Amino acid sequence: MKEKVLFIVLLFLLPVFSFAQKISYSEVLKENSRDMDFEIIGRINSNILVFKNVSSRYAVSVYQGEMELKEKVDLDFIPSKAYNVDFVLYPDFFYLIYQYQKRGVVYCMAAKLDGDSKKLNEPILLDTTQVGTFGDNKIYNVIVSEDKQKIIVFKMQKKDDRLNFASILYNNQLQPLHKSRNILEYNERKEVLSDFFVDDEGNLVFAKSIKSSNRDDIGKLELITKAAQQDTFSFKVLPLNKTYIDEVKIKVDNVNKRYLLNSLYYGERRGNINGIYASVWDSKGDSIYTSIFTPLPDSIRSIAKEKGGLKYVFNDFFIRNIILKKDGGYLLVAEDFSTQSTGNNQWNRWDYLYNSPFSNPYYYNYYSPYYGGYYRPYNGFNNYYNNRYYYYNILVQSIDNKGVTEWSNIIHKEQFADVTDNYLSFATFNTGVGIHFLFNNSDKRNQLLIDNVVSADGTLIRNPSLKSYDKGYEFMIRFAKQTGARQMIVPCSFRQQICFAKIDF
Repeated sequence: MKEKVLFIVLLFLLPVFSFAQKISYSEVLKENSRDMDFEIIGRINSNILVFKNVSSRYAVSVYQGEMELKEKVDLDFIPSKAYNVDFVLYPDFFYLIYQYQKRGVVYCMAAKLDGDSKKLNEPILLDTTQVGTFGDNKIYNVIVSEDKQKIIVFKMQKKDDRLNFASILYNNQLQPLHKSRNILEYNERKEVLSDFFVDDEGNLVFAKSIKSSNRDDIGKLELITKAAQQDTFSFKVLPLNKTYIDEVKIKVDNVNKRYLLNSLYYGERRGNINGIYASVWDSKGDSIYTSIFTPLPDSIRSIAKEKGGLKYVFNDFFIRNIILKKDGGYLLVAEDFSTQSTGNNQWNRWDYLYNSPFSNPYYYNYYSPYYGGYYRPYNGFNNYYNNRYYYYNILVQSIDNKGVTEWSNIIHKEQFADVTDNYLSFATFNTGVGIHFLFNNSDKRNQLLIDNVVSADGTLIRNPSLKSYDKGYEFMIRFAKQTGARQMIVPCSFRQQICFAKIDF
């Protein structure tokens, strides 16, 4: 009897958010080398779909069960050297939207495929653009509403200090609902555009940050919208109260009909980061709901501090994610990131943010909604310098529906690597009662996935690490994708080849 009582007590002492984990690996194939591009499309029924590009030969691998390869489907309808392949996933089919160039014309096409990656119809033409033989051939971008009932395909072409903007709004059957053309004044030396979004009503949303000079900080912010059936942009100036911000992150809150804009802010030009800027725009009332500058206090700075004085603690942090709550509040997630090079270029936050070719090696932003989860070998850039990448602590800040900070917490990690950062950073896994933060430990001799959980009240729980008993696998956790309430697909490398792991929690 005593043994039974003791066993029950020990059960209650286990972490509240701890679940048993099972890791299943796909077969390691020679054709899946690290030179392969890939993206985890997601799950349809019981099939896991992964898009692969090997030397401009395109295919979708269909996995089932414990990651057994059910079929590899060649996408021979895609011409060689396609650009910007996008996916829109539904419960029983998905759209594959791609673009390619032929004789000075860029074609934007879409194909509808089922859960086995078989074509349901022949690819349809969405749009074309004349670019000339040596013109820019990466023209089109695709954005999708949260409910996936609205899709916008848009293009921007720069001429002088103007952007020629054209967009087509589609429904979930890829039937065009509205076409529009606009001209947007744009000075690339002083102005920075955010990522673009479409809300569930089909309205286009983005922001323009404006500097007083090309080497200055951002001192003016505009929210730009275009209603679904309108042809003109609407500009709203958001007050910054003589402070300075950097990269602006937008999140559309469709439930509460709001647009959330967030950034880190400075008290002076090229100064230290003071705190978090949070602005909420009421899209239904077309008015600003709140705009708050919240300093990061010494109490949280002392927890996050790795080196130097407290005022420098957040100077290398970047906003990575905004996670919505049902009541209109949200979690803001930021990460400590920097690089060091043996070349002549020194790490500079402003050059990294504003795309200096000397200090920002990224062509693609892996935390952007356009490219999130798309792997290109060694980040898809030529590594002219011997770069070392540093990914340190994570800041998690809870902000209520009025823009007021409720609590903050720090997840400690210390990661660095040379040449590539494919195994660094983190992934989040939302169980509905807590957010799991998964990242590799820094000891390569003992490969573990660290699992930290942040609860609704900000409590940080350190779950038992996820350990694979199959040696030699390295997780590319930053490219992981959640495919179910208790399931995540994580790309891995094994002896210079790429495979995929299914983690069931």
